[in-house]
Amino acid sequence: MKKIVTILGARPQFVKGAVLSRVIRKYNDFEEIIVHTGQHFDANMSAVFFEEMQIPKPKYNLNINGLSHGAMTGQMLEKIEEILQEEKPDAVVIYGDTNSTIAGALAAKKLHIKVVHIEAGLRSFNITMPEEVNRILTDRIADLLSCPTDVAMSNLVNEGFDNLPSIVEKHGDIMKDAVEFYSKFSEEKSTVIDNLDLKKNGFVLATIHRQENTDNEEKLKEIFSALDEIHKETRVILPLHPRTQKKLSKYGIKTSITCIDPVGYFDMLELLKNCSLVITDSGGLQKEAFFNKKHCVVVREETEWIELVENGFAKITGTNHQRIVAAYQEFLKSNKSFKKELYGNNVGEKIYQSIKKLIQA
Repeated sequence: MKKIVTILGARPQFVKGAVLSRVIRKYNDFEEIIVHTGQHFDANMSAVFFEEMQIPKPKYNLNINGLSHGAMTGQMLEKIEEILQEEKPDAVVIYGDTNSTIAGALAAKKLHIKVVHIEAGLRSFNITMPEEVNRILTDRIADLLSCPTDVAMSNLVNEGFDNLPSIVEKHGDIMKDAVEFYSKFSEEKSTVIDNLDLKKNGFVLATIHRQENTDNEEKLKEIFSALDEIHKETRVILPLHPRTQKKLSKYGIKTSITCIDPVGYFDMLELLKNCSLVITDSGGLQKEAFFNKKHCVVVREETEWIELVENGFAKITGTNHQRIVAAYQEFLKSNKSFKKELYGNNVGEKIYQSIKKLIQA
């Protein structure tokens, strides 16, 4: 039987990987070996997380985290290479733009194993972002590039991928499959709405964790002063990332908004379903807001998901207090339809069929 090794390093990658894993199990043409690098230690990723979300447990857990970018990527590269030499897969599947992504791609490529990059072609055009470096390098050495959007396809054409031997295809966004699948379970599994005494469309959901925001005192002060102002009118709920918590304490920033502990995926889905809008510096949450028919205020200077901005579903404000509040006020009054199709359907199935072709070629 042909074999695939999937490299995962963070909870969002496990959620996306679960979509493809279900398709692989349905056809039973391949054996899938899952490697968890341990890049993002997440207390919510217990045994219950894997059981409730129907995600296959990793065969290997490398437990590599809390290091510098170079040390983390280097250790992952070494350990993944050992696993690939042992397992001898026909392809390695990687997701997104983390250190786990580039480490998996490099290890596979140097052993002449085919590389499948899911979420290929995304660009922020901000080369100071570690994620941008990871995604550019991964795309360049991938054999099959699975693009989520037309913009991602155009980015690769502009970078000359038409002249490279890799296969570039638009499959859609695999996270859409995940949100649709898990939405059936989140309502019965999650109690977060009752626990926080929240009302439908009666609160704003915010997440702030990106390093360029948390490590800059002025930016963080601007963001939280805007959230405090919004909180006076509409309750702001913010699952507080440990990095953000440390920096708020370091800079002496006080806030009146409702900060809660980081939440599991089912709780996050229910918060998304029930909020009035989203304010975030996360990449993935911008799309999940759209999938749940919610506008998104992006507190960054750029986004990889430019189609959300171009179609009026999201607005880039940077970290400017006035712009954040203005975008919130504008979106709160909006009755825009979310019927527009941006991210495809049955994405996992399409990716699977392309991987099958690649392996059997």
